[in-house]
Amino acid sequence: MEISSAESLLSQVRDYQAKIASARRDTGDIGAISGNGLPGTQTIDQASGTFSSRLNSAMVSSLNEVNALQQTSKNSQEAFQMGEDIPLTDVVMNMQKASLAFEATVQVRNKVMQAYQEIMNMPV
Repeated sequence: MEISSAESLLSQVRDYQAKIASARRDTGDIGAISGNGLPGTQTIDQASGTFSSRLNSAMVSSLNEVNALQQTSKNSQEAFQMGEDIPLTDVVMNMQKASLAFEATVQVRNKVMQAYQEIMNMPV
């Protein structure tokens, strides 16, 4: 593996970590959820609408990134098979990135479904 591709991969990982930290800060604390009219407070309907829209946009952007990685992997594989001048290490790196992103997405989905099932099974 080339040093530049390893550094590029490391920078991508750091970018993802920064995005996750930013998303946690944005959605972590909603503050006091009450309709008392104080600045910075929200009603439960406003908070749930904001949360669901943020969650939806985060999911869509994450899925788009995974799809882009898979398309890049597919294109690099096809280019290599057609005999274009592309290093095998780049093809393998793209395949691993796409595979890792897809596996992470599946694991997140599984955790979300598990949490949903636990919430649905809670006594009211």
